Amino acid sequence: MAIVYVVWGSTYLGIGIAIESIPPVLSAAMRFVTAAALLSGFLLVRSGPAAFKVSRKQFLGAALVGVLLLTTGNGMLAVAEQYISTGLAALLVASVPLWLVVFRFVVRDRPKILTLAGVLVGLGGVAALSLTGAEGGSSVGIVVVLLASVSWAVGSFLSSRIEMPANALATSAIEMFVGGAGLLVLGLGSGERLDLSAVTTRSWLALAYLVLVGSLIGFTAFSWLLGNAPISLVSTYAYVNPAVAVALGALVLHEPITTQVVVGGLVILAGVALVISTERKGPQRVLEDVDGGGDVGLGVSGGQEPQPARHHVDPAVEQRGV
Repeated sequence: MAIVYVVWGSTYLGIGIAIESIPPVLSAAMRFVTAAALLSGFLLVRSGPAAFKVSRKQFLGAALVGVLLLTTGNGMLAVAEQYISTGLAALLVASVPLWLVVFRFVVRDRPKILTLAGVLVGLGGVAALSLTGAEGGSSVGIVVVLLASVSWAVGSFLSSRIEMPANALATSAIEMFVGGAGLLVLGLGSGERLDLSAVTTRSWLALAYLVLVGSLIGFTAFSWLLGNAPISLVSTYAYVNPAVAVALGALVLHEPITTQVVVGGLVILAGVALVISTERKGPQRVLEDVDGGGDVGLGVSGGQEPQPARHHVDPAVEQRGV
């Protein structure tokens, strides 16, 4: 959770710097295709071809999630950052937990009252931060980033209800490769072209950071969490990321931190604490979805073998390295 909190809070700034001289969709495509190639090479050296031994259904499941999370999710975020500030983008992405709660209601998985309260408290903090007027942004950028948030939420939610590869790293590689390929098609199809002579050293460094840290470390950690922690707990990253983004804006871009920013950040952390404490203290339970496939309250992205039914993570929410 610490990796996802801090690393993904910094990727908003990384994306903003990368797209200064690299077309947004192609920059995202380069990021994920490169990360997928590096991760695949590591897996092949460590485990051989057996690491990618997946069924057609598992591959298609990972591919679908990759498209939703990366092609339409992360891709639209990169496009939106052409029109709005990185801080505002981070604040708007905080709508992801709200969509996740809505989806849980649709499948009759009723979140606890305190979980709902945590969501409302967290969004209240986001609202407080948004009132600081951090550069604002165009309506086009706001709509695009909200659509990106919905796509990411759908991908996270569906990952708990479709069959995925057993190997978490292989799952990440497949998702990033398919998502990156989709971004490449969209970028070239929309007329984007890469002019190497125009790309600055600053943008190359930002892209390298996004590949090595944002994708290989951050996205893989997120994929593992989806298979090993309650979705309500995983989704709290959307509360912390804006606070990290605001802090980086102050450190790197010398943006002022007002009293309103401090208060909003504390409210966000209070919402995170409420959700985490509620999920950890709640009794363990087994929920079966419509086809008996698993826990609808738990997103899974390939960290475990498919089971007829899965328990919620125990109160300790044990963290293991990827």
